[in-house]
Amino acid sequence: MKTSVRAQLTQGVNLTPQLLQSIRLLQLTAPQLELELRQALDRNPMLEPVDDDEAGEADAVDTATDAELEAAAWDELPDPVFLSGGGTGGADDDACARIAAGESTDWRVRLLQELSFEWGDGALRQAQWWLDHCDDHGLLEGDPGELAREGAAALTTTAAALEAARQRLLHGAWTGVAAASAAECLLAQLASHPADATRSLAERMVGEQIHALAAHDNAALAHALGADADAVAAATALVLSLRPSPVEPPAAEDDGHVIPDVSVRFLGGQWRVALNGRATPRIRIAAHCEQALAHAPGDQSVLRGLLDEARWLVRGIAMRNDTLLRTVQVLVERQRAFLERGEEAIAPLTLREVADAIGMHESTVSRITSGKYIQTPRGTFELKRLFAVRLEGAAVSGAAVKAMVKRLIDAEPGHAPLADDVIAGLLARRGVRIARRTVAKYRDQLSIPSARQRCKPALAA
Repeated sequence: MKTSVRAQLTQGVNLTPQLLQSIRLLQLTAPQLELELRQALDRNPMLEPVDDDEAGEADAVDTATDAELEAAAWDELPDPVFLSGGGTGGADDDACARIAAGESTDWRVRLLQELSFEWGDGALRQAQWWLDHCDDHGLLEGDPGELAREGAAALTTTAAALEAARQRLLHGAWTGVAAASAAECLLAQLASHPADATRSLAERMVGEQIHALAAHDNAALAHALGADADAVAAATALVLSLRPSPVEPPAAEDDGHVIPDVSVRFLGGQWRVALNGRATPRIRIAAHCEQALAHAPGDQSVLRGLLDEARWLVRGIAMRNDTLLRTVQVLVERQRAFLERGEEAIAPLTLREVADAIGMHESTVSRITSGKYIQTPRGTFELKRLFAVRLEGAAVSGAAVKAMVKRLIDAEPGHAPLADDVIAGLLARRGVRIARRTVAKYRDQLSIPSARQRCKPALAA
């Protein structure tokens, strides 16, 4: 064996405590941020609350500061994978340990932290690509083949390697993550059960008769699969024991109302976005403490450390608010038609388009919009609602078409409801060409029964 020495130049991101804190603050919801700031006020004497009633709302123009611009380099962090500490610092350097204690509210970050113990840097980047394209339940928001091709170009790898990483996620610790559909998620969970006749029949039920399974039609299942009633009942019980999605929604903790993070109003001929300053307490550096420390004799390293920590926190909050305002401003500009005309006018909009508009990464936009609410003249709802997937082959979003379907059904005569193919024909006249099965899918998502079930007998004269 021959020993050799080789020099290699690599480029990486140095995760400072300030950078990590900024990332963590970015993804906090309003209640979580309020708790974070109250805890900071309790443990750091260099901070004090701002008790000024005139600043109930902070306008976007007044939020940008020199401190934000100076610390804006935190967005150079390209992927959430770095939150795991993988690929930076020494082997014993746990990046997340340098942030204040607390578990991330983003399930993607928690999963990447778990994967960092077994996956290499390249594999983690591939995993992060798939997780960034999953919805809140862990299912993919797009076709796996198309996403693999896009990811191969973005990560300088092959589509086959990305698909292998997806399969590894699919059958990993969080079984079903990155599944293309609920059926694939169920099949991945079934694969972890012992191989027997019941599992085999359950796999056939999920793969071939998912609609009959959803309708709990055991007779139809038994006839279609050529199995007896007892075998179908056992396989159905096995499927019902599985999780419908790989990521379970968090337990409800709200008290019945939502406090919006931002608000939008139409003033002076334009839509204006403002932070809801009453959602969280405002803090600042205590001026008297800072002045006293500047003239204090002797070693004051502990107090100076607290002062630096307070400055980082205030700066991180300013950065978070600025990023939130800029993101919402773009969302409002792109969805102006929705705010003015309603659900049918919502335009197709993706995370990438918003990220390009504000000059940041998609993962940053995902973090800043998750769990944040906006108050509009059309109600208060989550920012994620302003994103919409473009309907294939059309210039409108699926959400807009769904609203059109609902309006047509709401306006139909009770004794002559519109069939799905009729609704598809009416939409085609407006330039929106969709298949009958797409109308049926939207109708199911709206919990609207079929035309036959909606039919009401005409009143006798």
